[in-house]
Amino acid sequence: NWAFLYAQRLALKQELPLHVCFCLVPRFLEATIRHYGFMLRGLQEVAQVQPGHVPAGWDRAPGEGGRQIHPFSRWWLGGVCRAVNCPTAISLSLQECAELNISFHLLLGYAKDVLPTFVAEHGVGGLVTDFSPLRLPRQWVEDVKEQLPDDVPFAQVDAHNIVPCWVTSPKQEYSARTIRGKIHAQLPEFLTEFPPVVHHPYPPSCPAEPIAWEACYSSLQVDHTVKEVEWATPGTAAGMAVLKSFIAERLKSFSTHRNDPNKAALSNLSPWLHFGQVSTQRAILEVQKHRRNYKDSVDAFVEEAVVRRELAENFCYYNENYDSVQGAYDWAQTTLKLHAKDKRPYLYSLQELEQGATHDPLWNAAQLQMVWEGKMHGFLRMYWAKKILEWTRSPEEALQFAIYLNDRYELDGRDPNGYVGCLWSICGIHDQGWAERPIFGKIRYMNYAGCKRKFDVDQFERRYTPTYPQ
Repeated sequence: NWAFLYAQRLALKQELPLHVCFCLVPRFLEATIRHYGFMLRGLQEVAQVQPGHVPAGWDRAPGEGGRQIHPFSRWWLGGVCRAVNCPTAISLSLQECAELNISFHLLLGYAKDVLPTFVAEHGVGGLVTDFSPLRLPRQWVEDVKEQLPDDVPFAQVDAHNIVPCWVTSPKQEYSARTIRGKIHAQLPEFLTEFPPVVHHPYPPSCPAEPIAWEACYSSLQVDHTVKEVEWATPGTAAGMAVLKSFIAERLKSFSTHRNDPNKAALSNLSPWLHFGQVSTQRAILEVQKHRRNYKDSVDAFVEEAVVRRELAENFCYYNENYDSVQGAYDWAQTTLKLHAKDKRPYLYSLQELEQGATHDPLWNAAQLQMVWEGKMHGFLRMYWAKKILEWTRSPEEALQFAIYLNDRYELDGRDPNGYVGCLWSICGIHDQGWAERPIFGKIRYMNYAGCKRKFDVDQFERRYTPTYPQ
């Protein structure tokens, strides 16, 4: 994690201890115990690391070369604290921090309520945080910034993207076509091997308090009816095992079969990437080692995991209406408004959709896959969202329902990819206008017959019926 590495670099330069703080908020959007359980169990993972050495160049002044830093004020006076204030970013486990002589603190509550007190009590003179383009985490950062003393500097590092969001482009990009070249031009500088986190030679003055895990779970104010899934084991070790199996078993067919829900061709990494338990940069570095054997698949994976993912980050960072029809392009808003009153062939309530109780067995199967497994196949996410537009009272209701269901059940929900996926499907974001038709207007259309031409729909439907999960 580049934010962690940057914080340690600064602490080493000033010969100060390094603290890691994770602020556990009681609720986050539509997250349930499925998501919090995955995050917390990943945090509890015990992993072994080998201490490294201080890499050349890491004694340079803050901001000189290397990773781009987004400063909130000048650098510091005392100890250093790296704060994780977003519940989608975990870097080192408790065991790893102990081995590296770095104190780990799990603080219960919102960052604005607990971090300023921690800074004062521990004499912290500098704060480093990571990045999320989403509205709520950005507000958390602003809240902390307002409450820090003037002499405690605060810096943000984009550890979320390979190319930092504000470096890729200073504006919202129109499509993958307009951002692709900008990202690839920066990859030689930013797509590099991670320097090691080293054994920290400056110990804290007092040890961190033991973490009361029961109190952590008791502090949550989330829905417990959406159960954790069995197929995805949280933590970096499990995530790296999934990456290894993808490269060994599925990468060869990624370019040809990734849009077939019946084929085992996807990486399945999104839960670990979303929660920061595996870095996208690490995944790309490992996958690229196999370009000689699987060039088309490696290129396709880079397109999806880097270009499309960072396009979504760009959209959410520069468009404050990233979860609203008002965030769509003018042409899309116009065409959706013109067809808002078109007669719908079916109308379903949120409850009917949530239960997978529509007339369409493929849509129901996709919904049940998401509810049961916490991950819907990527190709079907497009069909799923477009049908919600067709079967609800308005584009606004369709987008509201799609985001709610995605955020509630998908392990990788509440993520820029999810918001952009819903807006691409319903509002034409990053797409073009197509032949006009009822309800959709000029928004790209998908239907059941088209799916049948692409893959064995019956086979997928048999896997996910209302009678039993497989």
